[in-house]
Amino acid sequence: MSRVPGWLGRLGAGLTEMSEQWNERRAEAERERGEAESRVGADEHVPPPPDYAPDVPARSDPALAVPWGVRVAAEAAWRLLILAGTLWVLMRVISAVQLVVLAFVSALLITALLQPTVGRLRRLGVPRGPATALTAILGFVIMGLIGWFVTWQVMENIDDLSGQIQDGIDELRNWLLNSPFHVTDKQINEIAKNLREAVGANTDQITSAGLEGVTVVVEALTGILLAVFSTLFLLYDGKRIWEWTLKLVPAAARPGMAGAGPAAWRTLTAYVRGTVIVALIDAIFIGLGIYFLDVPMAVPLAVFIFLFAFIPLVGAVVSGALAVVVALVTQGVFTAVMTLAVVLAVQQIEGHILQPFILGRAVRVHPLAVVLSVACGGMVAGIGGAVVAVPLVAVTNTVAGYLRSYSRESALRHSVRPRGATAVSAEPPAPDPPSE
Repeated sequence: MSRVPGWLGRLGAGLTEMSEQWNERRAEAERERGEAESRVGADEHVPPPPDYAPDVPARSDPALAVPWGVRVAAEAAWRLLILAGTLWVLMRVISAVQLVVLAFVSALLITALLQPTVGRLRRLGVPRGPATALTAILGFVIMGLIGWFVTWQVMENIDDLSGQIQDGIDELRNWLLNSPFHVTDKQINEIAKNLREAVGANTDQITSAGLEGVTVVVEALTGILLAVFSTLFLLYDGKRIWEWTLKLVPAAARPGMAGAGPAAWRTLTAYVRGTVIVALIDAIFIGLGIYFLDVPMAVPLAVFIFLFAFIPLVGAVVSGALAVVVALVTQGVFTAVMTLAVVLAVQQIEGHILQPFILGRAVRVHPLAVVLSVACGGMVAGIGGAVVAVPLVAVTNTVAGYLRSYSRESALRHSVRPRGATAVSAEPPAPDPPSE
């Protein structure tokens, strides 16, 4: 029993010694940790203690995983979608106020035609008010006389024309019977029967169209009044209207737009004046040709050719086809062929000589752009849209070109020239003054 207390004493002493050693090591570790933290605070370049977390592969930015071409296409796509949505909303608004838009655009075209006359009267000393009134009255009287003359000629010759058309139809029928196309009398009667049935089946639609004609007349009169008032104000106060419009433009873009506006107006004026001259030449020469070919209503047809010339490409085809059809049903196949030859000859001279010479480069638009713009204008706003489509494209082209040139010149004008030893002087250094 005497050995047990000695063994317990030695065990207690060992545990006490181990506890003291453990406390010393812990104090030494805390002291080293404090010294390391003090060194990190004094020197920021000391690397942090090692991270004992498990190694996890870092994930890259998802945008970097998308190919560059796809990212560019996506960036362009959403911008194009915004532009398409804006254009769609704009077209819906224009369709809702189509009558007002067409009346104002027509007023712009008429103003571009009459503005030079107002300028000449002002240079002669006539005040602005009388010059504007005199020019507007003269212009609208001339346009009204043209419309009255066409209506009068049609009403005067409608009876004779109907008889000539009936005779022409009989002659055309006899020619088809004796032609190498082997057309029989039964087939001709069948075609006539189908036409009569079609007319009879669509009587309700024709009647409703006639009733809707009253609404069309009212809308046309409203549009004419709006165009007249707009023309008067544009002729009298066009400069102030343009200055007020510039105030709606952001200040940063105002200098460029201030120069693009007059350039666009010069383009529009040149287009309208050139188109009037070309249409007048077409009407005179085609009218003389069909007059000498004894085609009835040569003068009204010439006026129709003049009016339809304001619709590029399509108007020339429609007016020429109308003259050929009238010649066919009234004078026969030979006269129709000669009329077609006259129309094609005048239109070829117009397209290759008159338009490039009279209109010039300022309003030159590619034929594909003309066709597409006329088609889009006709789909959106009918005949009125087809008339204003090409001048709108010409003006837009001029404005875009001017703003591009202005931006380039502005960038060159505000570019920072290099300084110091690397600067290259455009001029040779000045020589030293001579010593005395």
